[in-house]
Amino acid sequence: MCVAAAALTILDLSKVNVGLPSIEDSLGAGPSELQLIVAGYALAFGLALVPAGRLGDVHSRKLMFVIGLSLFTFSSVLCAIAPDITFLLVSRAMQGVAAGIQMPQILGLLQQLFRGKERGRVFGVFGATIGLSTALGPTLGGLLIAVGGDLNGWRLLFWMNVPLGVVALVFAIRLLPGRKGGRQKTELDLIGILLLGVATLSLMLPFVLTTGGPGDDPRRWLWLLAFVAASALFISWERRYQRLGRSPVVHFALFRDSSYRNGLLVASAYFGAMPALFLLSTLYLQQGLGIEPVYAGMVSITFALASAVTSWIGGRLVETYGRMLVVAGLIAVIVGFGLVVCAAVLLPPELSPWYMAAAMTVAGAGGGFVISPNQTLTLADVPVAMGGVAGSMAQVGQRVGTAIGVAAATSTFFATLYREAGETDSITTYHDGFRNGALVSIALFVVALAFALVDLRKRRQLAAE
Repeated sequence: MCVAAAALTILDLSKVNVGLPSIEDSLGAGPSELQLIVAGYALAFGLALVPAGRLGDVHSRKLMFVIGLSLFTFSSVLCAIAPDITFLLVSRAMQGVAAGIQMPQILGLLQQLFRGKERGRVFGVFGATIGLSTALGPTLGGLLIAVGGDLNGWRLLFWMNVPLGVVALVFAIRLLPGRKGGRQKTELDLIGILLLGVATLSLMLPFVLTTGGPGDDPRRWLWLLAFVAASALFISWERRYQRLGRSPVVHFALFRDSSYRNGLLVASAYFGAMPALFLLSTLYLQQGLGIEPVYAGMVSITFALASAVTSWIGGRLVETYGRMLVVAGLIAVIVGFGLVVCAAVLLPPELSPWYMAAAMTVAGAGGGFVISPNQTLTLADVPVAMGGVAGSMAQVGQRVGTAIGVAAATSTFFATLYREAGETDSITTYHDGFRNGALVSIALFVVALAFALVDLRKRRQLAAE
């Protein structure tokens, strides 16, 4: 049940990508609006995570899960009937908030219900589901657009969530465990939640507003000053709050655990790169090569299948090989996506999709050894009572990474298109745009690998002591 709901929310990060050209034609959306459809969802997702995770820890994870899933289903209806782009953007943000309410409850419940090797296996299933959802999303989106038509087929992307959400709600109400022993008497740190929300918003917003077009306002980067100020206030307030004997939003002791700290950094960089690469591939195949959405989406099927298999295997091997498994997976991801770029840029257009799909197999095999093992290692030493907020902070890192990665990669892609417009033929321009944007994402994978190597070295030092 938990994994199915996670799949539903993650699907909306990937399947909507393939519908962007259809939304552009149907509602007259420009690059800024298309960027907000993707990154705005991640922004709202990230803002809701920590307060929702804290509420789940303090009150009831089941109740918060039901609230989040109900809101997600309702907001999907609003997205599906959107009469204009503004209505869609607002509804999409509401959908992101709903996803942010659900996800920490899922991670908290998995922490609560499973231990040891069982937890590793469960996170293996969780990782396989996330990998499948991320990679199969474009294919599913393409099929729905083919059924609904180029102009309004994108609406089916959101209608699909409604019956699935209703069914999931029924099972959640019947099967998920409630809180045992009554509600905790821990108070909520409302000021801390507000300060963290302002800091998260200030960090993500300038990237969300970056499109790579000539209309980008350079003053958006001033939001980063607000991020620094809000972060300093948040840290100061949280320390003072804890000294008074109260329970803060974030227990900074969590970050003294190297496995948690490094795992969070690995995931943030990884999820900064992955959604951006799938979005770039969709844009390149549809706009650059003129491939129909359903066929453009199929290029990522090999990634989905390979990552599903290795996630399942990784959940069983993580207890034996630990962080080395993540390191090996990241190396395979970097090699695989490097081959994807080569296939896209160096081969004739009629061959590129086929070889991109083959290279996606290598990347997918590596990706399966990253998500679920890293999730297991990150939360391995976290107390169950803090499972929701610890999972929330990890998810905040992922959503911030997604917003920054998507903005950096797609703005590089569009900036290349703007710069080279009229100077070269269309296919060369798209080659350059895809290559430049993809290199930004691959650089983020390298950052994730660096953090994984740091953690591997730390673990070996601890084992030798």
